[in-house]
Amino acid sequence: MAGLYIHIPFCKQACSYCDFYFLTRQQLREPFVDALIEEIHSYENTAYTSEAVSTIYIGGGTPSLLSPEQLNRIFDALDRVFKLTPEEVTMELNPDDVTVDYLKSIREAGINRASMGVQSFQEELLTFMHRAHTRQEAFKALEALGKAGFETFTADLIYGNPGQTDQMLKEDVANLLTFNPPHISAYSLTIEPGTRLGKQAELGRLQIPDDEDTGRQFDLLGDLLRTAGIERYEVSNYSKPGKEAIHNSSYWNHENYLGFGPSAHSFWKDDTGARRWRNRPDLKFYLENETEQFREDEEALDKKTLAEERLMLGLRTRWGVATAELEEKYGYRLNSIQTEWLQAKRNEGMIADTEEKLLLKHEGLKIADHLIVELLRRG
Repeated sequence: MAGLYIHIPFCKQACSYCDFYFLTRQQLREPFVDALIEEIHSYENTAYTSEAVSTIYIGGGTPSLLSPEQLNRIFDALDRVFKLTPEEVTMELNPDDVTVDYLKSIREAGINRASMGVQSFQEELLTFMHRAHTRQEAFKALEALGKAGFETFTADLIYGNPGQTDQMLKEDVANLLTFNPPHISAYSLTIEPGTRLGKQAELGRLQIPDDEDTGRQFDLLGDLLRTAGIERYEVSNYSKPGKEAIHNSSYWNHENYLGFGPSAHSFWKDDTGARRWRNRPDLKFYLENETEQFREDEEALDKKTLAEERLMLGLRTRWGVATAELEEKYGYRLNSIQTEWLQAKRNEGMIADTEEKLLLKHEGLKIADHLIVELLRRG
């Protein structure tokens, strides 16, 4: 099994860009942990526990709002129900929550990879994003990772912010590199409907950087990290050799995973076919109902849908997707219209010049989502 994802739906405050499911009612944390453990136990003695678990990812929300005791209870439940042989156990952390003692305690609980939500070291950008932490807290949190013995960690950055200059991005990267990170996730700011930024954009109060500015920062970021020995292996992810995220890589390769907690997604493929579902994004419902009632949007996935998903995810990575894999696993062949379009994009320098594998070159990765949509639209 690729692994388990656990969604912790609590935050101190709403970041301006975030559209993940969360709430700020901290008094519900303990009832949530109780309900989460019940959900985990509901999988006991089912087909879903037949595969060994290779990765666990605790995301949110803000998982670092959990106490070490709550975390230990969750891991005890997982250990009782699943065959845990994890290579990688990741937990997302906010800089304002962590101390050396807290980090040591979660390492003892089983976390071996930290994901630190830095986003920026610029105070004005942290304010714009409505982050709960300060520049100094970000520095202290990254220092604490080393003191607590975390050799494997990742840190997040966001670029393409309104008012963010190239120099500001250079400073953010330089500051982060002083901590010798083995992995960095860097995301271009996306304005999602319903978020604080989305509402500001609708009202015309936000000057969104154009594609040229964002593309330039995409290039700048890649150049700065490559010089430091940290290579892009997916549109938004960079690592030193051998330090790629195992859990996320499994998503891209269509391996099985189960999600726990409100809004968490699951994917399962076996001899009977492939299915995806998600838990209802409603903590009140989660606390008051049986596990079987959480699931919604459950769908059976045919081979064509799976092939298109494999293309959509794989083309965002440096490995691309082999045409033989598409045919052998999914019975999917590119049609003549797609083949002609791909050749045109090869001539434009967007796609690598090989027919055995579909692989985006640097210029193609900058507009990966657009190219993938165009390819699938012709299918």
